[in-house]
Amino acid sequence: MSHSQFSQPLKDPPPQGVWANVNEPHVGLLLLTILVMMMMSAYFSGSETAMMRLNRYRLRHFVKDGHRGAKKVSQLLQRPDRLLGVILLGNNLVNFIAASCATVIAGRYLGEQAAAIVAPVVLTIMFLILAEVTPKTLAEQRPEMVAFPSSYVLQPLLKACSPLVAMINAVGNGIARALTRSAKAEPEELSADELRTVVDERAALPRERQNMLLGILDLEKATVNDIMVPRSKIVGIDLTEGTSEIAAVIRSSQHTRLPVWRENVNDMVGVLHLRRAPRLLSDQNFTKDDLAQEVEEPYFVPESTPLPAQLFNFQKEKQRVALAVDEYGDVQGIVTLEDILEEIVGEFTTNVADELAEPYPQKDGAYIVEGNALLRDVNRKLNWELPTAGPRTLNGLVLEHLEFIPEANVCLQVGRYRIETLQVADNVVRAAKVREWPAASS
Repeated sequence: MSHSQFSQPLKDPPPQGVWANVNEPHVGLLLLTILVMMMMSAYFSGSETAMMRLNRYRLRHFVKDGHRGAKKVSQLLQRPDRLLGVILLGNNLVNFIAASCATVIAGRYLGEQAAAIVAPVVLTIMFLILAEVTPKTLAEQRPEMVAFPSSYVLQPLLKACSPLVAMINAVGNGIARALTRSAKAEPEELSADELRTVVDERAALPRERQNMLLGILDLEKATVNDIMVPRSKIVGIDLTEGTSEIAAVIRSSQHTRLPVWRENVNDMVGVLHLRRAPRLLSDQNFTKDDLAQEVEEPYFVPESTPLPAQLFNFQKEKQRVALAVDEYGDVQGIVTLEDILEEIVGEFTTNVADELAEPYPQKDGAYIVEGNALLRDVNRKLNWELPTAGPRTLNGLVLEHLEFIPEANVCLQVGRYRIETLQVADNVVRAAKVREWPAASS
């Protein structure tokens, strides 16, 4: 037997490609892995949006009601950095696993160079649509439906990964503190204006109750001077008049309490409650001294007192009527407890004088408004925005802008409102025609 026969190999080696495919995972298994990773990524993305989107005040309400999921979510949100840490850790982990599987599949059919380009592009589009946009949109619309069940998974996952999450948060929080060292954290409490927006736009209440809540919030912006009956309109008893005139005032009064003064309101004697009036009127020979003995001591308040403070003052002092005075001590008007309550619940009494002062509509869209009408009342009734920072009445607004007392009828523009005086007498604008003009287009 020749030497060449012994050196000849017994069998040809198998092709290299066959040996290479022995240990490679099956394509179906890789595709299943990508699908599972995509579902997990969608879960983490939706959970993140739902947790951050939750209404904290609504969440507290659920916690008070004993909702188990809400309690778990509330515990997780006590440390939002750790919650975000575990969510982002899981999300990035499943994304990298899916990317690796996609690269293997693409490399098997397209080659390594093409796989490096095609796999990231295709996977990014798929994950962006199915694992980011869609779950986050659903979570934003129904945060409670996603967040509460997710808490049963995230809480144990956070405990299992707490060492790794703590390390990641330590580094991340350190960098964040270095970047925001000079910035102050915004308080979680709502301001009055923010609370007003919540009540006006998000409160699931009947409109009447919303208006009541808004009225309470708007009290902070008003003072006694804004709602008091001005001095010229105070109805009361002047002790310098005769007893017959005094009796006529008492009988025709629409109020339960009448201020009593001598000659002018600055010489105030007190306030008479009309429940004591029948006893006086039954005696045809009653005297002014008898009347003076029945009055209660007057209650004075500064006209600049905010309405919430005055409401509490009425409660504290057990009073219902107060005389508003200016910085010099002169009486400028009268305010009652009912006036403040009407700012909250709306008008609930009938006043003939107020009915006569109602804005009267015209065919051209304008309104006839009396000069002594309060601007706040006109704004409330017509849904206008006449300026109320300065004068309280329409007459005061006209005089402030003209800077003189008109001798005849004039027309002026105040913001987007055109005011035409119709009657001027005794240095006062008695009536005016007011029309709202549309804002000029820029």
